[in-house]
Amino acid sequence: MHPQKLNAKINILPTQLVKLEYSFLKKHQITLYVKRIDMIHPYISGNKWFKLFYNLQEATRQNIKTLLTFGGAYSNHIYATAAAGKEFGFKTIGIIRGEEYLPLNPTLQFAKECGMKIFYINRTKYRNKKDPAFILKLKDKFGDFYLLPEGGNNILAVKGCFEIIKSINVNFNYICTPCGTGGTLAGLICGLNKNQEALGFSTLKGGGFLVGDIMKLIKNYNDNEYNNWSLMLDYHFGGYAKINDELISFIKKFDKEFKIPLEPIYTGKMFYGIFDLIKKGYFSKKSTIIALHTGGLQGLLGMKGKIKN
Repeated sequence: MHPQKLNAKINILPTQLVKLEYSFLKKHQITLYVKRIDMIHPYISGNKWFKLFYNLQEATRQNIKTLLTFGGAYSNHIYATAAAGKEFGFKTIGIIRGEEYLPLNPTLQFAKECGMKIFYINRTKYRNKKDPAFILKLKDKFGDFYLLPEGGNNILAVKGCFEIIKSINVNFNYICTPCGTGGTLAGLICGLNKNQEALGFSTLKGGGFLVGDIMKLIKNYNDNEYNNWSLMLDYHFGGYAKINDELISFIKKFDKEFKIPLEPIYTGKMFYGIFDLIKKGYFSKKSTIIALHTGGLQGLLGMKGKIKN
C-alpha cells in the first residue's frame, strides 16, 4: 500500500491545459483548450483517476482488500481498476461481459498482468450487475469485496470528477467530455457556476437513457437539479466502438495538427463533435471551451485491426 500516493490532493496533480492554435478556431472566434487529464498517470489515466480516487480511499477506510467491478472486454475502467489495484495494493476481480476469447485482447492481458482475476458471464446474467441478490451471490463466491459499479459510477466517482473543475484556472463558458456511463459529466455539472455549461458527447447509439442516469447520480450526490448541461447524441458513429473512415481521418488530422493523440471510442468522437458544432454555430462567438481529454488511449491497441496507418 502506498498511502502517500493515495492521499495526494487531486487538485494539485499536474494536468496540462493546452490552448489550440488553429485558423478554423480563429475564423469562428472560438477559444478551445484541451485539459490533458489523460496525462495524470500512465495507466490510471484521465477521468478514471478521478472516479477511483475517493473509492480507493473508502475501501481503505473500510479495510477491504479486494475490489470487484464490471466491464466489457475492452473496458477502460477494467484496465484502470487493475492498474490501481497493483499500484495501491488491492486484489482485483473483473466480471467481464460476454464469452472468453483466447488469446486475451490487450486490455484483458494487461489486467491479468496487473493481478486481476477475470471471470466471464453471459450478457443475460450481466444485466443483473446492480441486483443486490446477484451481488450477494458474488460475495458468497469471492468473499468480501469493495464493489465498483460498471464504469466506476457512484457518489464517490461524482465527487472525484467534481474536483476536475477546481483544477481549471482559466475562465470558460463550456466544458465538454465524452460520455459513456455519465459519471464524469455528473461531476462536472455539479462543479460549474451558473454562467457555465457542460456538454456530454454520448458514445452510445440511443444514449438518451443516460439523461435519467445522470440526473439520478446528481440527485444521489447533492440532491440538486441543474439545467446547465446537455447530452449530445449525434456523434456516436453507429454506436459504442463503431468507427468509420471519416472519424479515423479526423483523428489522424487532429494528431498531425496538434500533436495530441486521440482514440476513436471516446475522445475522437467528442472532438469531432466539438468541431462540427463550432462549424454549425452552436457556440456563441468569443466563447471559451474546455475539452477534457479523458484518456483511454489503451483502447487504440484493441482497435489496430480496424485502423489502418
